[in-house]
Amino acid sequence: MRTLYFDLAMGAAGDMLSAALYELLNEEERKAFIEELKEAGIPGVTVTAEKSVKCGITGTHFKVTVNGEEEESLDDDGESCENLHHHEHSHDGHSHEHEHGHEHHHDEYHEHSHEHEHGHEHHHDEHHEHEHNYDGHSCHHHHTSMAEIENIIDGLKIPSAVKTDVIEVYKLIAEAESNVHGVPVTNIHFHEVGTMDAVADITATALLFNKIGAQKITSSSINVGSGHVHCAHGILPVPAPATAFILKDVPVYSGYITGELCTPTGAALLKHFVNSFEKMPEMKIKAIGYGMGKKDFEAANCVRAILGESTEKPEQILEYTCNLDDISAEKIGFAMERLFAAGAVEVYTVPVNMKKSRPGNLLCVMCRESDKEKILETIFKYTTTLGVRENISKRYALSRSVETLQTPYGAVRVKNSEGYGVKRSKFEYEDLAKISRETGKPLDELEEEIKGL
Repeated sequence: MRTLYFDLAMGAAGDMLSAALYELLNEEERKAFIEELKEAGIPGVTVTAEKSVKCGITGTHFKVTVNGEEEESLDDDGESCENLHHHEHSHDGHSHEHEHGHEHHHDEYHEHSHEHEHGHEHHHDEHHEHEHNYDGHSCHHHHTSMAEIENIIDGLKIPSAVKTDVIEVYKLIAEAESNVHGVPVTNIHFHEVGTMDAVADITATALLFNKIGAQKITSSSINVGSGHVHCAHGILPVPAPATAFILKDVPVYSGYITGELCTPTGAALLKHFVNSFEKMPEMKIKAIGYGMGKKDFEAANCVRAILGESTEKPEQILEYTCNLDDISAEKIGFAMERLFAAGAVEVYTVPVNMKKSRPGNLLCVMCRESDKEKILETIFKYTTTLGVRENISKRYALSRSVETLQTPYGAVRVKNSEGYGVKRSKFEYEDLAKISRETGKPLDELEEEIKGL
């Protein structure tokens, strides 16, 4: 199985992730990718792959310029010009003083002046179209709404599946900003220059994921850094609020580096693409890529991507069975519903003949060890059985993933499965059924039409 693993001992940012993935390509593929990114048509953006060396390790740094300029901090005192209205916020709405070299797309609000000591490149908007004056600061602002972001992405010359990925990543960032600042997503606006920079990083990363085609994507826990960041509103903890929101349910930790190591863009990309966060799986390494930040530290300031071939090991599954002959079909159906809700991998019944030749049902439930107690409790609670049998099995399964296609009828999910020399795809039935009800078109016709898009 084609497996991709990220080593995130120094956090993650959009440009570092894309540069690490870029290094997994061969020379011919790299040239073709840069040309593909250029032809995508991101307004005013130029992306250059530069050689970079950190702690003796050679890797790639992606330099992104917008209209010929690379974003830098506005000034050196940590102060920023920002619009105080809710509809114009940027990442955390703050100017940060960081110690990392990730590029920071704190572009959801306003112009932020960040003084960074990290090796990550931080992109903060400096150029705006209309002028405001706050606390003696004169700032020119031009902002882009989430709807406008979607229009920009929709106009790019990239595959539809990649467009969907880019939009979904942006939605994660917008949702985080909305939650942190208590305003609707529709009121979240992004800086013009910072937006193009972020669109470039997210689009490049999504294109590379699509090009590499890993069947399984895993990652180490994420080092988010430690300490605090200084901003126009005061001092904020690391990880910054929006980043922390995005990384809910993701394993993170603080290492010995003081500062913000994981950016909102990096967090959103990982949250969207990574299947699991765990130790490096057993695999035969085929390629290694290093995506570099700007600054130098005692540790190599990079994201490491490792591409290889792994063999899926069987999963241990518990099987619980019991015979039922004194319960109605309706109650069996309800019990099955509750078992799936409790975490069952599979639930089914088999008609059987029981003692005294009575017809009955064999209830079979498969679950993981972690759900054992909950499943047993549910079986006894919602059926009439007095006892349950347990068997331990090995389960071999194809790896599964879900992608979303944008069609003229709306979003349609595609369920993909792959492994053991087999590759299958099928549309989500509920999505097709919904469209069929709305249009009157039969399911087969819809399938063929969407396949042809």
